Amino acid sequence: MRNHLNMKPDSFIRVLAGVMVLISVALAHFVNSWWLLFTCFIALNLIQSAFTGFCPPEWLARKLGWVKTGAAPCADKADKTAPRL
Repeated sequence: MRNHLNMKPDSFIRVLAGVMVLISVALAHFVNSWWLLFTCFIALNLIQSAFTGFCPPEWLARKLGWVKTGAAPCADKADKTAPRL
């Protein structure tokens, strides 16, 4: 049986971002529309991590042991697989 708490960093970030967006949209619908600012924060964090390679949730997940420590971070993997123009 596969251990789902010990996954690749890019998979963990995608799952975390998706869950957080769903939670923020639900909160905006049922509680207050100001929760959509949290959705914007998530989007901005994903954009900045694409450019800088620094992803705070990934750093925290590594410290907590939720992702594989030997796997390359999302930014390193993207740089190696990007097509050359």
